[in-house]
Amino acid sequence: MIDATGLQLGQAADTPASPEEARLDRVPNPHEGSDYVARFTCPEFTSICPVTGQPDFAILVIDYVPGPWLVESKSLKLYLTSFRNHGAFHEDCTVAIGKRLAELLEPKFLRIGGYWYPRGGIPIDVFWSVGQPPANLWLPDQGVAAYRARG
Repeated sequence: MIDATGLQLGQAADTPASPEEARLDRVPNPHEGSDYVARFTCPEFTSICPVTGQPDFAILVIDYVPGPWLVESKSLKLYLTSFRNHGAFHEDCTVAIGKRLAELLEPKFLRIGGYWYPRGGIPIDVFWSVGQPPANLWLPDQGVAAYRARG
């Protein structure tokens, strides 16, 4: 059983005011000797355009092969929610999330896909990864179709 002392899990937690203030929690990986993929999908990610102040929307897909740590999902939800009032470009949001998770978790492999909805007529998809997936590991497609407009 995981000791939840000091974690946000199981406690009331306010939404952080910014990604910098957000706390990400990690827990020991109970299957550290096994390679597997953990996936988080955030279909309603929101941030703010730093120029116009208008909301930006994306689907985020985070895949990682854990090393010694797992991200605790409640803290991840709170962290991702903290971007709702955060002004940053699509590339910055996507890469910053990937880097913060990689630093926290020390994964064998991590990739993030940010599939951003069009603003100004141009959809922007952003991809970032670190490490290499183990050779015999099944790594599924992220499952988000490229933007096709009305076609």
